[in-house]
Amino acid sequence: MKRRDFFKTAGISAAGAAAATLATPAIAQGGTTWRMVTTWPKNFPGLGVGAQRLADRITAASGGELTIQVFAAGEMVPGLQALDAVIDGSAEMSHGAAYYWQNKSQGLAFFTGVPYGMTSRELTAWVRFLGGQEIWDEIYDQFGVQGFLSGDTGTQAGGWFRNELTGVSDIEGLRFRTPGLGGQVWQKLGASVTNLAAGEIFQALQSGTLDAAEFVGPYNDLALGFYQIAKNYYFPSFIEPGLATELVVDKAKYQALPENLQAIIRDCCQAEYDNVAADFAANDPRALETLINEHDVTIRQFPEEILQAGAEAARELLMEIREGGDPLTKKTAESFISALNLTRQKTEGTDMLFLRARDQYFSLD
Repeated sequence: MKRRDFFKTAGISAAGAAAATLATPAIAQGGTTWRMVTTWPKNFPGLGVGAQRLADRITAASGGELTIQVFAAGEMVPGLQALDAVIDGSAEMSHGAAYYWQNKSQGLAFFTGVPYGMTSRELTAWVRFLGGQEIWDEIYDQFGVQGFLSGDTGTQAGGWFRNELTGVSDIEGLRFRTPGLGGQVWQKLGASVTNLAAGEIFQALQSGTLDAAEFVGPYNDLALGFYQIAKNYYFPSFIEPGLATELVVDKAKYQALPENLQAIIRDCCQAEYDNVAADFAANDPRALETLINEHDVTIRQFPEEILQAGAEAARELLMEIREGGDPLTKKTAESFISALNLTRQKTEGTDMLFLRARDQYFSLD
């Protein structure tokens, strides 16, 4: 049975490590070696592999002038200290997600995923053509770094829950791993929210520290083994409709590179952003079939009551940020909202209508 059929069957609920001290980057065969620290486990599907592939792209495109050495989470620093390693000079690059650093500036969360916000294509349009990159640069200038979009998971899964959700009342006191602005939305709905790096989530679920967790979607979640603890898998995420990863570079060192190497880093990030999207599009459906057919996972949809309450909480949160944030965060929110109101015209007026028609009238089974 295919994924689209699972969503339509009666079985689906419509209700429902300290940082290491390291030497100066090595110079090899006339070129420079930079270190990339990541928030992902080693060889992690989609994201960790995408980080390594990006490093290999840059190395190959530069002809060895710039060699990128990748360190998975915990190999040099813990996953959620990756950005700090670039800021303090322990590494030249980090690969992660901007909303992990919203404690430094809440505006950064807008460049990963916003509840009921932009799809992947819409986010790319904002960053590349509607002023998003320039605002992102302003935020990161405060820390001496620069960020580039480096990967795209598409719309994520809603998460793994020990128990079925029948309504908003089931969320009260729920211990839930979920980051960013989405985590703040779940808090408004009554959940007790925490953020953990990918490699720490399974143990927290297993020990009972968490009642629920979301990470990305089937491709990653299968590898992380969440199905062993929780069997209720909810779709879709309404808090991460188009998640982007980032490559962050030490800005002074980046600007000191020759222009051709700067362009290689920038263009390889753009290419890998699209490549990661294709990786997830190809492998999420395969992984979901495995979860259902081999691990007895139950696919569910969030009850309408939760979707509506989540939308109301998301709107409230975005208005609070726009009206009460620091000037740069307010500027980010205003730009994001303006771009969303523009780009959703095509998404909802063209793409959505086509997808609805294809779903209703066209099948090649």
